[in-house]
Amino acid sequence: MLYTIVRLYDCTIVRLYDCTIAIMVMTSRSPQIVFCTTCRGRAEHIKRTLPANLSNNRQDYSRFLLLNYNSQDDLLHYIVSRHKPDLKSGRLILYSYPTDGPFHIAHAKNLAARLGILAGADLIVALDADNFTGPSFDQYIYNQFSCGSPIGPDTGMFLYADINKTNRSRFARGVAGRLVIRSQDFIKLGGYDERFDTWRGEDMDMNARLWRLGYGSRPIDPAYLDAIRHSADVRFREYPHARQYENDEEVKVINRAENTVVNGGRFGMGTVYRNFDPAPVVLGPVPTRVFGIGLHKTATSSLHKAFQTLGFDSLHWGTGEAPLIWNEMSATGRSKTLERYYALSDLPIPLLYRQLDTAYPGSKFILTIRDDRKWLTSIERLWDPAYNPTRWEWDIYPFTNRIHTELYGTRNFDPDRMLERYRRHNREVKEYFGSRPGDLLVMDMESGAGWPELCAFLDKPVPAADYPVEYRTRSLIDDRTS
Repeated sequence: MLYTIVRLYDCTIVRLYDCTIAIMVMTSRSPQIVFCTTCRGRAEHIKRTLPANLSNNRQDYSRFLLLNYNSQDDLLHYIVSRHKPDLKSGRLILYSYPTDGPFHIAHAKNLAARLGILAGADLIVALDADNFTGPSFDQYIYNQFSCGSPIGPDTGMFLYADINKTNRSRFARGVAGRLVIRSQDFIKLGGYDERFDTWRGEDMDMNARLWRLGYGSRPIDPAYLDAIRHSADVRFREYPHARQYENDEEVKVINRAENTVVNGGRFGMGTVYRNFDPAPVVLGPVPTRVFGIGLHKTATSSLHKAFQTLGFDSLHWGTGEAPLIWNEMSATGRSKTLERYYALSDLPIPLLYRQLDTAYPGSKFILTIRDDRKWLTSIERLWDPAYNPTRWEWDIYPFTNRIHTELYGTRNFDPDRMLERYRRHNREVKEYFGSRPGDLLVMDMESGAGWPELCAFLDKPVPAADYPVEYRTRSLIDDRTS
């Protein structure tokens, strides 16, 4: 598998599990926008919408990706005869997915989105085959996301088609699935729920899950929502039994659900072929989350920095997120606060690895360890106000004392108790994952573990920069161990 790390302005683009993930700062560069369309038996629609959409979106940061989901009409002949220059320039990318099965809509859209991310998308646009974008939709998207501040987990936003019972007569049938979403957010939600195997509300479910996580949303201007007029017969031609789901009660069922992250990392998987290249492109599972479960003072700050360097939305303790995660996991077995991030480390994450494994199947876990006596020295200094100038905060913001009590059975420094707990935690983690070595990486920081081990485990390229070393133990007062 080939990987690249590309520096665009001050934004790092990195490959993640056959996907490209970017840390986006919209004020620094233009976001890369990829319009993702699937087609199965809709060549006649593509012949009308694709030329118009290519013409109407001319910004250098926008591209179109078309997934041929084993369309048995003249789709491929049309693309070759009419759009060879677009394929050559890279403005249009064609992928083909050969399958004997029926058109699985959620899988098709996930596959197209992952391929769009592989093509460099910061923002994915779900665009059905019968949809027209309208003039300069790419510029409109850019303007909506260029809000003067970084777009990240704390400022998450998506654009959607606001079509409800009272205004649906204003719109052409088929535009309800329009969605513009950050690539990282798509991955964090697990894509479209692949339990929706027909035209059955997979788009409404995606929007509902984003809202449940607290993401901000903006309705797309109706000027950009148009589609070819056609009857429902086209939609249900392949699976007429799905008509039973097209009713307001089904919408209520979707909106009453409580799930947020779906598919357990297994979405948009399959073997595809780019343009007309016979070499296959294989998309495998995507870890649902990446958890650092080494105890504090085992280079967890360095791991957090490494996650950020690799392009992940990463959280390390945070500014109030830790108690929310603890309380939410304790109350419900999952955490919406946690789900806003892709990689998490530091307390309380190490205490929750069993629950996290249950709540977020398909995740990867990383245990950082170090020499236990050196670790104990760092812990002693962490408790000592002479070394830790923020020690007083533990009594003002009591969650720190609370989580230390949960971990060690005491809020005070107790070397024997703490050393025993450290050794027991590392032993129990290894035993828990003993039959699943592919899900756990043990990074021995004393032995110099770093990029080679981490990147091999996460199937990532090794960055050019040195592995980060944050808060290394130093001398009195200014010492802050990692």
